[in-house]
Amino acid sequence: MQIDIVESASSDPAIAVSELCAQIGDGTADFAFVCADADLDAAALAAAGRSLPVTFLHGVTSCMGPMTARSADPGQRATLAAFVIRDPEGDYGTGCQDLGDDPRQAAVRATLSALAGAGRSGEVPDVVWLTATPGTEEQLIQGIQDVVGDGVPIIGGSAADNDMSGRWYVFSAGGSSAEGVTVSVLFPSTQVAFSFSNGLVPTAHRGTVTKARGRSLISIDDRPAGQVYAEWLADRVLPPGAADSCSMMPERFALAPLGRRVSDLRGVPNYLQVQPRVTEPNDSLTLYGEVAEGEQLTLMTGDPRLLADRAGRVAARAVPFGIGRDMIAGALMVYCGGCMLAARDRMDRIVNGTGAALGHAPFLGLFSFGEQGPVLGAGNRHGNLMISCLVFTRSVSGIIAPAA
Repeated sequence: MQIDIVESASSDPAIAVSELCAQIGDGTADFAFVCADADLDAAALAAAGRSLPVTFLHGVTSCMGPMTARSADPGQRATLAAFVIRDPEGDYGTGCQDLGDDPRQAAVRATLSALAGAGRSGEVPDVVWLTATPGTEEQLIQGIQDVVGDGVPIIGGSAADNDMSGRWYVFSAGGSSAEGVTVSVLFPSTQVAFSFSNGLVPTAHRGTVTKARGRSLISIDDRPAGQVYAEWLADRVLPPGAADSCSMMPERFALAPLGRRVSDLRGVPNYLQVQPRVTEPNDSLTLYGEVAEGEQLTLMTGDPRLLADRAGRVAARAVPFGIGRDMIAGALMVYCGGCMLAARDRMDRIVNGTGAALGHAPFLGLFSFGEQGPVLGAGNRHGNLMISCLVFTRSVSGIIAPAA
C-alpha cells in the first residue's frame, strides 16, 4: 500500500491535471480520489482528467478547494488535489451515474458498476466511498445498501461550491454531472478504520417533530418550526434579521444546527446534526437533511475554536488501537464546508491538528455540503456539520469499527 498526495494551484484545468500527472510519475495507480475547486470548469476538468495515469478516478468539488497540508497557509491553497493509491494486492472500482428521476436506482447502478470494475461483482467491499450532488443523499445510501447490505460502512461527503450557487459537480473518467452520484468500492489489502462525529454540544432547547415531510420541517411541539427555531436562537449573537432569514448561508448557522438523537452509547446520546436551509413563508423550515415525525430535536451549539480543534480529534479517534502512527499509510477526511467557513481563520489549526493526529501521513480533505457515515447504533446516515476520517494502515487487511 502506497499513498501519495498530488496537487496543483492552477486555475486552468488542463494545466492543473498536467501538474498532477507529473507528480504521479511512472506507472498506473490503482485508484485516485480527486478534489477540485468548483471554479474549475467541469467539462474541461473531466476531459483533462482522462489523462491521469490511474485505473479508477473518483472526483468531486470541494468548498474553496481541497484540504491538504499546504492549506494551513492561505496563500498556498490548492485548486486540485488527488489522493493516489497504489495497492496491487487490493481491488478498487468506481461508478458514476446521473441521478435522473430515481436517485436510489442511480446509486444501485453506480454501485454495481463499481463492483464490476473491481472484478468483485456479488461481493461485499470493506468500505464504500460516496460523493454526490446535494439533495437526495438518504435515497443514495438506501440504493447502495440495496446492493451491499447495511453492514458495510458508507463514508463520504456531498459536492460543494464556493457560494451556494449550485455550481458543484461530481466527475469520473467518464465525464462530469451537475446532478449525479459517484460510488467507489474499496477492497484494500491493508486494514482501514474510520470515525464519524459532530463537533457541537447539545443545549437545553429541545422539542418533538410533530409534522414533517422529507426535508421539510413543518412543526415542533405543534408550533410552526420556524418560530420555534427563531425563539431558540433568541439568546444567540446572530447577524441582524438572521433568525427570520429566508436565505441561510451554511456558515451563518454552522454553530446552531438541530441535533437528531439517533442512538445512545452507554446512556450518552449520539446526535446526528441537520442544518436549516430556508425559512419558508408559512414558517416551516427547509433542511439539508430529512427528519421524521416523532423524533426529538435539540438545538446544538459550539464555537469556531471547537470546530477547528475537532478535526484533529476525529482523525485521532480513527487511528486503530494498537496501530502506531508510523503504520498509517494515509487518510481521507470529510469536513463540513459550513463549519470550515465558520472557522476559516483557524484553518491552520484544522490542518495541523489533522496532520499531527495522523503522524503527518498523507491526507486529503473534502469540504462538503453534507456528510455521510456510520453512526454507532444507527447505521449509515446522512448528516450536516459532521466530520469523518477514513484511515488506511500498512497492516493486514480488514475493517476496524469506529472507537467508542
